[in-house]
Amino acid sequence: MDAFITYLFLGISLSAPIGPINAAQLDKGARFGFTGAWLIGLGAMCADLLYMLLIYFGLAHFLTTPFMKTFLWLFGCFVLIYTGIDTLRNVQKTQEANSRDAQSSGVSSFRSGFIMALTNPLNILFWLGIYGSILAESVQNYGLTQVLWHTSGIFAGILLWDVAMATLASSFHKFGNRTTLQTISVIAGLSLIGFGMYFGYQAYKQLTG
Repeated sequence: MDAFITYLFLGISLSAPIGPINAAQLDKGARFGFTGAWLIGLGAMCADLLYMLLIYFGLAHFLTTPFMKTFLWLFGCFVLIYTGIDTLRNVQKTQEANSRDAQSSGVSSFRSGFIMALTNPLNILFWLGIYGSILAESVQNYGLTQVLWHTSGIFAGILLWDVAMATLASSFHKFGNRTTLQTISVIAGLSLIGFGMYFGYQAYKQLTG
């Protein structure tokens, strides 16, 4: 049980640093409430699961080749800048979402979280480094059962942080006034564009380096 709690805190630590996922969760939560923010985190978690499976089956190293890294930086740049601009365009809609908007937002929230996490090379390198070392140690010292137990702890931590972020973001939706919600959306949109520009710069360095 101690190991599970240790890896649960590791999962929280992996999710806690401010990045495009957290920025997108704050925006969706402020505009649409808990579900939109939670689905972004759930989409990102599914991308994490995909990378974990690739690492487990030894198929992830092709993602670190120069071509794939450049492609992912560029695609991630496009996704983040597009999402950021779309967020700024929809600032006026913070309190005008009807049920159809909310339903379509749920689908787009999951898709956005999945694509943002999937196309983030930092995410790939992070999982290769962290989960790869955990996998190697657990298989060598404990066996497959402990690998699954440790992995469950990591995902429990990620899910716990996801719920916490969605709850925080939805509190702005419930209690914030129009100006507060619009300010959060503007900050989130600019943050996403900023992350996208950083991704673009990394792609440029990869191409010219």
